[in-house]
Amino acid sequence: MSKSMYCIIYREKGDASKVLEWVERPIPEIASGEVRVRLMTSAVNPSDVKMRGGTGNNTAAMPFPEIIPHSDGAGIIDAVANDVTTHAVGDRVYVYNAGWKRAFGSAAEYISLPAGQVIPLPAEASFLHGACLGIPGITAAHAVCSGKSVDGGTVLVSGGGGVVGRYAVQMAKAAGAKTVITTASTALSMETARQAGADHVLNYHMDDLATAIMDATGGIDHAIESEFGVNADMLAAVLNESGSITSYGSALAMRPELPFYPLMFKNITLNMMLVYLLDQADRRRAVNAIDHWLRNHSISEHIALQYPLADTAKAHEAVEMGGKSGAVVLTMTNNMTNHQ
Repeated sequence: MSKSMYCIIYREKGDASKVLEWVERPIPEIASGEVRVRLMTSAVNPSDVKMRGGTGNNTAAMPFPEIIPHSDGAGIIDAVANDVTTHAVGDRVYVYNAGWKRAFGSAAEYISLPAGQVIPLPAEASFLHGACLGIPGITAAHAVCSGKSVDGGTVLVSGGGGVVGRYAVQMAKAAGAKTVITTASTALSMETARQAGADHVLNYHMDDLATAIMDATGGIDHAIESEFGVNADMLAAVLNESGSITSYGSALAMRPELPFYPLMFKNITLNMMLVYLLDQADRRRAVNAIDHWLRNHSISEHIALQYPLADTAKAHEAVEMGGKSGAVVLTMTNNMTNHQ
C-alpha cells in the first residue's frame, strides 16, 4: 500500500477557491485506542464551510497551522490498534466529529480516529448515506429522542426541507409520531418535506403561522427548532401543556427574547443542543436509533450533489450558494470503484 494519500487542506481562512488546496500527505498512523478508516465519502456540512470561511460563530484565527476540513465521512476500517476490541479490519463505518477541535478531518483518503468516533454502518446504507449521518443524522435523532416522547404524538419540525429537518421528519415518523407538521419556504423545500413523509407542510412566511399550525393539528407535543429566536412566540402559542422543544439553532436571532411566562404556564421543557458536545449516553441513544432506522429502511439518503475530492472548493461553493435539496458529498473516486 502506498504510504501517502491525497487530501484537502487550508492554511488560512477565506474563500474556498483561494484557500483550499489538493495535496499529498502521509497516511496517518494509529495510536492507542484508534482505528484507521479508508474513506469512501466525506460530507460538506454548513458548519464545515463556516469554519473554513471564518464566518458565523467562527473566527479568522487558525487553531492549527494546517487543517484538513470536514467532520463526517464513511468508509472501511483498514487498521485497528491492539487495544481496540470493538472494531475489525474490513468493517463498514461512518465517522463523526472528525474535524471538531482536531487538525485532521475527513476530506482525505484516510483518517485515524478514536474508536468511539467510528460507528458501524449497516449494509442497508450506502457510503454516500453514511457520510450524512454524523452532524445532520445525529442532530435529528437527538432532537427527536430528547424531549417528550413522540410516540403517538404531534411533532413540529422547523425547516423540514433542510438536511437535518428532512431526517427529523422521517425519524419522528419512525419513532411513532401520529402527526408530523413542518415549515419550509421554497417550493423545492416544501416538496422535499412532503416526500419525507410530513403530514402537513406550511410556508413559514405566511401570516399567522401559529393559527395555521393549530388549525392543522390542534396542538404540538414536541417541537424541533432550527431558528428558536424568531419562532419563540409561535412555539409558546402552539405547544400543548407539558410539551417540549429541542432547538439546534438560532442564527437569525442570536440573543432571543424568551416568552418566559407563556412557556412556564404550559410547563414547557426547552432543550438546547450542540451535536459536537452530546454526552456519551445521548450519543449512544442517537446512533442506536439511527442503526435501527437504517436497518428498517425508515430513513433514506437524500444527496443533492456529488463531487470528487479534488473539487472540494466547488462543493463548498455549492453549500454556500444554497437553493438545493439534499446533502453535498465528496467521493474518493478510486476507493469507490472497489468498495460499493
